Amino acid sequence: MSASQEYFEEKEKIDFLFYRGFRVTRVTENLDGAAVEFERTGAAGQEKEVLHLQTADARKYFSSILFHQQRNLTPAE
Repeated sequence: MSASQEYFEEKEKIDFLFYRGFRVTRVTENLDGAAVEFERTGAAGQEKEVLHLQTADARKYFSSILFHQQRNLTPAE
């Protein structure tokens, strides 16, 4: 599988979780990539998903989304 195809698959998984209302709760980076934990609280209780991102482009994409998520959580001054 090409690197670009791997990136698009990981990007799709990230987008899908955000679309379903998940928020990032923890990121663990290592030499093999990044393990990103997502959580959401819904009618069925608390749900948790973990994605292992291996491509550098997916980690960069995720980082930009995380930055915007944190920015939206900050109270307006």
